[in-house]
Amino acid sequence: MDTQSMNLEGISYKVTNDKVFLVAHPVLNRPNISGDTLRSLLVSQGYGDCVFDEVAINKAAEMCNIQQGVFELAVAQCLDATIAVSVGPDDMAATLSITSAHGGKVASVPDVMAALNRAGVTCGIDADAIERVCQQGSCTDCEVARAVLPQRGGSAVLQSLIEQTVDRQPQLDAQGLIDYREHSAIAVVHPGDALMRRIPPAPGFNGQTVKGKVLPAMAGQDAVFATPLNGVHISSDDPNLLLATVSGQPVRVKGGVMVEPVLLLKEVNMATGNIHFDGTVHVLGEVIQGMKIQASGDIVVDGLVDGGHLQAGGSIFIAGGVIAHAKLHAASSVHARFAESSQITAGTVIAIDNMVIDCIMHSLNHIIIGANASARARLVGGVATAAMLLQVPWLGSAKSGTTRIVLGDNTDLDAKYVALQRRIVEEKTNEANLNKLIKQLTSTGDPKGMLGRVKASRQHTMQVWGQLLVEEVELKKELALPLTAKLQAIAGVEGSVELSFGKLTVRLRQDFGAGTFSVDPQMGVIFTGRNGQSVPLA
Repeated sequence: MDTQSMNLEGISYKVTNDKVFLVAHPVLNRPNISGDTLRSLLVSQGYGDCVFDEVAINKAAEMCNIQQGVFELAVAQCLDATIAVSVGPDDMAATLSITSAHGGKVASVPDVMAALNRAGVTCGIDADAIERVCQQGSCTDCEVARAVLPQRGGSAVLQSLIEQTVDRQPQLDAQGLIDYREHSAIAVVHPGDALMRRIPPAPGFNGQTVKGKVLPAMAGQDAVFATPLNGVHISSDDPNLLLATVSGQPVRVKGGVMVEPVLLLKEVNMATGNIHFDGTVHVLGEVIQGMKIQASGDIVVDGLVDGGHLQAGGSIFIAGGVIAHAKLHAASSVHARFAESSQITAGTVIAIDNMVIDCIMHSLNHIIIGANASARARLVGGVATAAMLLQVPWLGSAKSGTTRIVLGDNTDLDAKYVALQRRIVEEKTNEANLNKLIKQLTSTGDPKGMLGRVKASRQHTMQVWGQLLVEEVELKKELALPLTAKLQAIAGVEGSVELSFGKLTVRLRQDFGAGTFSVDPQMGVIFTGRNGQSVPLA
């Protein structure tokens, strides 16, 4: 029905206290009015968004048709939007819920801000989110405020001020290999030279909950100079500066730098005698047959080691070669130009620039032949043992005897694992015996009051046992790492080569081109050429 053309004389609407009232005056011969007619009239007069009272509308229609006098009846209600703010129990966030307006006032940004203020929310307010939900007209549990989290301060840094400082802390890459760096000349410092600066931890920034409570920032991790550090002291003028007190070689250690004295010798021969020195030894010439050098730091020889015996607590650097049954043992690395008929042992890396002939070499990490990219470098004869990697341009020779390569071998770890297994069995046995004693004392009585001490002993034994089991897990991981050991032939393999990966041994009786020898869990020892194809080796 077209309400605009309807004759609704005597009927009107008015709003009082957010309620819409129908006002009706009696009119003769007015057509009957239905509830639908009154609803249509409400919509046409702008009350369509209000909440209709269906019962009242139908009642009003009946009354209009039978009325004898003027009457008013509430038929709809204008509802404002409702705003509800909820704050989490930890005051870290606040959410907003808005119900839509029905003919009343819509929620505005100032209304929401006022509601937040009444809820005590003053910090971390998201103005964009509030603007967005107000435009939508309604929302449920929309986050409109978030606590400002504290920012942790920057950690302290111990910054080396000497470029050529020797670092006695080998760095491992993702494959467990030592990051080998070529040796340069010995850096020498003198009393008063600045060695290291401590940069204190930077202050952090406090945070705030949505109600303005301060969330204190955590301080950055501190770092202090270790004590004692030989040959250095902290500056009296600057507590963050480390200075040298003696002349010598700066060596980076955990928590700082120390200065090792440097013993400078023209040559080591019968005239000098054997050398035992607490520091670094630098020989400008040669070390001749049978002479010994033992140093707590590095040993640097600018000439040849002709049958000498060198033992270093740091690294050994030889500018010349190693010949005539020389013996070298370094806790860290060994670097030489060439080696022949010698024994070389290193805790981290053995790096030889050129030829290695009939030597016995053992490294707890890797062996690099051709360290200075010498394409003619070759490993011939002898035995080379490396835990992780052996890399060489040419391996073996058709004119020599068998060259033996052992990879993945770590005797120290194996011995440590055996000793750990023995301790685990002992602690397990102790725990079982103590447990039997506890049961016996519980059942037969404890006249001497031993039960408490026995229980404490069992508890301690179980703790030790548990710690040993954790160590076992970590040690197994270390033992599994050598399974990834590799032999990389940069140019190729010639002659007779015996290659062992742990208990797997293959004898190479044919020549190979450039490629990598490794262990595959299914195929055993394999060779992977430059084309990426892998071939199992019987």
